[in-house]
Order: sequence, then structure tokens, then C-alpha cells
Amino acid sequence: MNEKTDIINLKGIGEKSANLFHKLNIFTVGDLLRFFPRDYETFEEPVAIQYAKLGELCTIRAIIKGVPLVKKVRNLNIMTVSVYDATGSLQLTFFNMPYLKNTLKSGQFFLFRGQLQARAHKMDSNAVSARAAFVIEQPRIYKEEDYRKLMDFIQPRYPLTKGLTNSGIAKAMRQVLSLCVLPEDFLPEDIRHKYDLAGYEESIHTIHFPSDMDALLNARKRLVFDEFFLFILMLRKSKELTEAEANRYPMLETAHTTRLIEELPYSLTNAQQKVWEEIRGDLAGPFVMNRLIQGDVGSGKTILAVLALLMCAANDLQGAMMAPTEVLAMQHYETVTQLAAQYHLPLYPVLLVGSMTAKEKKSVYEDIRTGRANLVLGTHAVIQDKVVFDKLALVITDEQHRFGVRQREALAGKGNLPHILVMSATPIPRTLAIILYGDLHVSILDELPAERLPIKNCVVGCSYRPKAYSFLASEVAKGRQAYVICPMVEEGETDGLENVTDYTEKLRAVLPSSVQVASLHGKMRPADKNRIMEAFASRQIDVLVSTTVIEVGINVPNATVMMVENAERFGLAQLHQLRGRVGRGREQSYCIFLSTNEKPDTMERLQILNRSNDGFYIAGEDLKLRGPGDVFGIRQSGNLEFRIGDIYSDASVLQSAGECAEHILSEDFNLESTRYHALRKYFDNGVWNCIDFKSI
Repeated sequence: MNEKTDIINLKGIGEKSANLFHKLNIFTVGDLLRFFPRDYETFEEPVAIQYAKLGELCTIRAIIKGVPLVKKVRNLNIMTVSVYDATGSLQLTFFNMPYLKNTLKSGQFFLFRGQLQARAHKMDSNAVSARAAFVIEQPRIYKEEDYRKLMDFIQPRYPLTKGLTNSGIAKAMRQVLSLCVLPEDFLPEDIRHKYDLAGYEESIHTIHFPSDMDALLNARKRLVFDEFFLFILMLRKSKELTEAEANRYPMLETAHTTRLIEELPYSLTNAQQKVWEEIRGDLAGPFVMNRLIQGDVGSGKTILAVLALLMCAANDLQGAMMAPTEVLAMQHYETVTQLAAQYHLPLYPVLLVGSMTAKEKKSVYEDIRTGRANLVLGTHAVIQDKVVFDKLALVITDEQHRFGVRQREALAGKGNLPHILVMSATPIPRTLAIILYGDLHVSILDELPAERLPIKNCVVGCSYRPKAYSFLASEVAKGRQAYVICPMVEEGETDGLENVTDYTEKLRAVLPSSVQVASLHGKMRPADKNRIMEAFASRQIDVLVSTTVIEVGINVPNATVMMVENAERFGLAQLHQLRGRVGRGREQSYCIFLSTNEKPDTMERLQILNRSNDGFYIAGEDLKLRGPGDVFGIRQSGNLEFRIGDIYSDASVLQSAGECAEHILSEDFNLESTRYHALRKYFDNGVWNCIDFKSI
């Protein structure tokens, strides 16, 4: 068995379960091996109810008191039951699990594991103790002997999909690790020693089934290093081949860009003017442009893209702009169309997205091929084989961290070495941006337009939740809209965290029936996601419950509230990105960061978001605060999503990987020596297939 073996060949995996693995993008043994745990769990001794700590995961040994109560609120089935021990009592709440009524019999005892939370209502005067004012929602239930077996090991917790259990993935993983022949370690021993790195095979085994925390951290460090190293190595090789290419489309300055800047109803900020000069200089200069605009949400990247496209069109050339979602692509198309009509610009745009009919696409293809359209705005549909340009001279990718390097190169490949401009709202400290975007010149927009109302923020504990719900309802009553972010898609992915599926039903139960609540997450089909986002944009939905999929690709000026559940599980930079979804209109906007962990250091970290709306300041603070000890507690998603690495927590590893890559390329750029033969194999086999850089 090797990494290319289909998972259906594994014992215990048939066609039905293989399809479930496919939903997690696991098709081969190699995919499974690199399906790293989301986090890990250690099972400690059970605690008495009296000593369970608010906001923390705990296990209690308790006796069922009375008969479980079941009530139905709209589509939500809620079951509550009281439990007690010698020190006190508390309430357990289960959602959509009515079958447990037959298991939880009065007088029986179990071990219940979950996160202790404050109940939303006042304490019952007949409560056995003050602990009756607390609740554990959706606890896992164990028999004593089953729980004791788990206490001897660090348990991996994998991302799940409905129908696939954590134990099912772990079982398949053990089978693969015992049978699969892993590739040779591509790092020479002296390099591993220099950077204090464990061996590759050892690290793969340990990352899934660690013996202790030290071994786990060492394994993770090696795999994070690999991911950063291979990515940087590929970028450096790419840059070496392209950075000195002559400009095949030198563009002359035209009056159109100057006139548009003068006639806009606002003035460009100093930062925008500086970056525009850099772009204009590139387009007219001797070499091909390869530039990144890194700017905070609302810093004015889009108008700079329009100016670059306008300069391109005015020189009788074509430009293309690719966005990560159909909604965002359509918003760009509407913006450009409106500007072209209002200011009489020589822009003839077409929209190209996957949901268009074959007939519509055929017409657009012809307009692009003949040059009748000098500007194409679209999604991944722009890089399909049927799209042939006449004179493609400028390629722009929006929200760069949502596209892979291959996608960017595929779009550029539609022309003959066109200029490349990429834009990202991900605030990354310059030192890291230079490493990560080593094939690009970095421009930073570090100034916001003066007319924007600052967002009002609050960082609160879970006891604030009822007030937050009331605030959501009051904003909707004013005609506004709101987002609620949950870290999980469905129940069971990770305990103690809110999930979109159940939370949507809970909100429908507690908010007035007139409030339209809908959900959105990354596991939905693209057409369904687009339908929901369009409905929200057109005000058919009042409250949108979502994962971080809404971090990009949706612009709704009418949305004034962003509420983030389990805020402690996200990096500060990502929370700031989420906050950027509001504050886009004229009305005052608000962001509520709700933390279930109310430890002083956790709350202090989140308070940084209270003190500043500056994404670059926040990213810098995130870099200072997050160390290797945080990597299993803070959700790694959204911003520059490597498979296992995190650019903030692992900043020092990123810098070491960059140094190592530079040294190897300076020593042997083509990796021809025997010393690097295993590394060369990775490139010969297609490095992108070995390591997943899905969002870089």
C-alpha cells in the first residue's frame, strides 16, 4: 500500500463510507494521512459538580434526577434533565436527541462531558445548590469503564461530516499507518538537526496518535515546517523564472484614469495615491508587474483595481478580474458597469460565472475571443479551457487568500505573460507577507477613508447571550440585518462549540417569528450558497447564521451587527476580518465577540479588538500573543489556510522555513545533487499534489 492507494481498498470502507470520506476531500491513502486532527483531547479525572469551572470543558459523575422534560419549539426538540452528586446539581440540555429519554432513567449514574455554562434564566428557588444555575449543553455520555480507557491516551479529534464518526476516522488511520509505505524523508539529516526537526515518518505517526504532548509538538513542528518550506521553495523557483521578464504590454498614461480620480465623489487617501503610483509605474515600466495590494477591509482596494483595468482598456488591451464567489464577482461587475456609465469610461465588461447557462457562456466566450469585451469579471469560470482572450494584458485576483497558486497561474496563462495584480484584505505583518508572497512586490494600504463610522465593539461572556439576542431583534426591527458566526457546521465536530445547524434552530426559537433566520456554511453546494447570499443581500433574510465562509464574498451595507460565538477559538486577525462584513453602510454598526471561556488572559486577548479597528495593529498583536501552546485552542481557518500551519502561532517556523529554502536554492537551484534527490522527487511528482496549499 502506498499514498496513491484508493481508500476504498481499506478494510471496513465500502462504497457508502468512501463517499463520506470523499466529502472531506479524502480519496487516497495520502489524503487520509494528511487529514490532520483539528485538535486533541485528554480525558482527566471526573470532578465534583461543585468544582466544575464555568466556561471550561469538564467531566462530572452524576445521578439522573427525575424524568427528562421534552418540549418542541418550532423545529427544535429540546430535552432537559437534572443531575446531581454529593456537592450539588445542574441541568443538562440536549437538542434534537429525544431518543435519550429512554436512556436517561432516574437514579442511574453516568459520566457527562461538556462545557459548563450559565443558564439564561434566574436560579430556581428550590435548587439544591448554586450550581443549579448552570447547564451543560449536548454533553457526551460515558459509562465508567469506557471513560477510564480513554484516560490513558491523547485522543485526536478530526473534522467530521454527518455520518462519519471520529472513531471511524481514527480506525482507518491506524490501519493505514500500519500498512502504508511512506516516502523517503526529503530533508537531509544535517538540515533536520540544524532546525531541530523530527523525522518525517515519525512525525506522521505521532501527529495522529501522540504518546505525550512533547512528542506531539515536535511532530507538528516538523509538518508545519514542511508545509511552509515546500510552499516557499516553489514560490522562489517561480519568482526566479518570472521576475525579470520584459513588459510585453507597456501602457501609456491616459486622461481617463486622471479624470476618474478627479470626478469621484471622494478623494483617494494618501495610501491609495501611493499604491496607485506604484501600479501605474509597473504597467508602464520595463518589467512585468507582479504586485500584491494588502489592505484592510474598506481601505479602497477595488477602486485601485478599476483604475488599473481602465488604464489597460484605454490602451486597447484586455483585463480580467477573478473573485472567489459568484456574489462578489457580480458585485464587481455591477460596480464597474455603473462607473463606466456614470463617468463615460471606455470599459466594456462581461460577467462570467458558473451558474450561467451554456448559451449565455457561449455568447460571453465570443465577446472575449473577439476583443469586443475588454474586461472580464468572474469566478473560477474565467480559467476554463473554453475561455480564449484576444489581448489579455492584466490579471487581477481579489481576496487572494481564497485562491491557490495554480489558479492564479492558470488565469495568467490565458495571456502571454500578462501583468499580475493580487489583492488581499488579510492583514499580515510585512515581515511575514514578504516570506509568504515572495513572488510578489508588496504594497500596503494602511489608511481608511475618513468618512467611515468606526464599529462599536464589545467582548462579553456567555451570560450576555440573552441581551445579544434582544439586540439582534431590535436591529432587525429597525430594518437592519445581522450575521452570527459559529465555528462548527454541525453537532459533533468538536464538543463545547456552537454549530451552525443547531444554532440556526435555536435562534428561530428565541427570536420573534417575524425574523427570518437562515444558515450558510462551506459544506453546502455552491448554487445553494449563492442563493442564500443573494437572498441576504436582497434583504429576504434578516439574520444569517454562518461559519467563516462569509469572511469574504459578501457585501451587504444594510448589515449592522456581527456576533461571533466561541470568539476565543479564532485568531484576532480572523475576528477582525469577520468584523469587516459590517460597517459598510451609513448606519452605526456593532460587533459582539462572545467568549465561553472567561479566563482573564482569554478576555484580555479579545479586548484588543475593543481597543482598535486597525487590522495591521491587530495582526501584530496576534503575532505577539500567540505561541505554540495556542495552536490547538485557536481555530486555524480562513486567513491563509495551510493544512496544518498557522502563520501567527508558527511565525518562527515560517521564518526558519524561508531561510532554509533560500539556502538550498542558492546552493543547488535545480536540486540536481544527490543530497537533494528525495526533495527533487517531490517536485518531479508535482509538489502541489503532496502538500495541500488550498487557500494560498
